[in-house]
Order: sequence, then structure tokens, then C-alpha cells
Amino acid sequence: MTGSLVRNTLELSGIYKAYTRGKQQVPVLSDINLQVKAGEFVTLIGPSGSGKSTLFRLIGGVERADRGTIVIDGQEVSGQRGLISYMPQQAALFPWLSVRDNISSALVTAGASKSEAKQSAMEWLERIQLGHVAKEYPHVLSGGMQMRVSFLRALLMKRNLMCLDEPFAALDALTRADMQRWLLQLWEADRRSVLFVTHSIEEALMLSDRIYVLSSAPATVLREIAIPFERPRRADVWTDPAFVELKREVLALLEYGDSMIG
Repeated sequence: MTGSLVRNTLELSGIYKAYTRGKQQVPVLSDINLQVKAGEFVTLIGPSGSGKSTLFRLIGGVERADRGTIVIDGQEVSGQRGLISYMPQQAALFPWLSVRDNISSALVTAGASKSEAKQSAMEWLERIQLGHVAKEYPHVLSGGMQMRVSFLRALLMKRNLMCLDEPFAALDALTRADMQRWLLQLWEADRRSVLFVTHSIEEALMLSDRIYVLSSAPATVLREIAIPFERPRRADVWTDPAFVELKREVLALLEYGDSMIG
């Protein structure tokens, strides 16, 4: 096992994936190479249909790549499930369980006893200012509250890698900005390795240590960009001239990638 594998929570090498449509093979991912280091927040950004969610299914072991390797915590894991925490675009909550029981079920899955899980669930809900809705069911919560609970479930699964697939896409602008700040605060305290998908350039720049810009399908990595802003991020970092310039750079890459594929 090499030193580079030990330092990386996730490493993808030469990932290629195609689907059969009729009699044709339609490539979705083409030679994807990327890494997420321990404790790093990395974002994928690309056009709709560029294979970002497919990449998550491969990392989660739901599907297998046609070529390439997936390494998590130094082990080749292609096709293996249960190794990541995953948060989809919609809040992943059990509608028949209370908010507290949604959290405690994640803790039980992570190895806690039922009594420990219930106590810890209440402590966590109080910590994220949701103790007052512990006995409620998910459908009565606002979209932002549901996403907080869903993220907490993923956080408590105790996997070294969290994959977050556009978790704030359905929220209004104000709630989305609030959730970004909340996510950063909680992540700063935990520093789990995160692979995040978004269509928002501003969101990617606000949250990330590094960004991989993907082309249209079949997706390739157009560029890897290191984000220079110190942590914890300033609330007004979006006004920084360097932020504005990086936003222009990413937008130009996305437009270039579309024109090259087209």
C-alpha cells in the first residue's frame, strides 16, 4: 500500500462507464481521475447530465465501472456497498419515524445500543437547534429543517467519506445560503472527507477546498482548481475580487467544455 493511498480517503483512477441504449453503447464517464484527501471538502461541478450522480453510484457500490479503480481508505472497493455516508438531493428520512427516531436509527446502524442512540439523538438535535421538533414527523418540517436532519443522519453514520448529491438544490435562495453556513460550521467541527455535487459555482467556491470541473457527457475532468480562501470562510467571501475571478474562470471552463463536446 503506497503512501498516497493512505493519505487519500478516496481515489478514482481511469474511471470509464457506458450504458447500453438500444444497440448502442453510450459513454457517460471517460477517464475520470480524482482524489479526496482525509478531512478535505471537494466539489464536482458540471452541466446537467454530465454523470455526477452516476459517479456517486459507482463510489457507493450500487453500480460498477466498466474500467478503472475506486480506492477508499487505501483499499480497492469497486462494487462494495456500505462504505460511504450518502445524502441525496431530497431529504433521506423515514416518514413513519419521528425526527428523533430517524437520528437514533442511524446511530444504531453505526453500532450504538437503542438506549444510547435515543439519548445521543436528543443531544445532537439540541446541538443543531432542532430539539423542539424531536417528536415531530418529517412531513411537518420545513425544507431546511428536513435537510438538517438528513445531513445529521449522514454525519452520524461514521463513514470516513460523505457523498452529498446537490442537497440544497430544491431550497429557496435564503434557506440555501443559511444551509451552506450551517453545513460549514458542522463540517468544521467534524472534518469528515466530503465529495459534494452542485450546479452552483458560488456554492462550490464557498464550500470547497478543491473543485473538479467536469465536461458534458462523456464526462472528463476539465480542470482541478484549489480554492485559496482561508477557513473558516468569511460570510462576505463572495465579494472578494479573487472569488469573482474564480467564478468567471469556472463559468468559462463550463462553456468551453460544452462547446468542445458539442
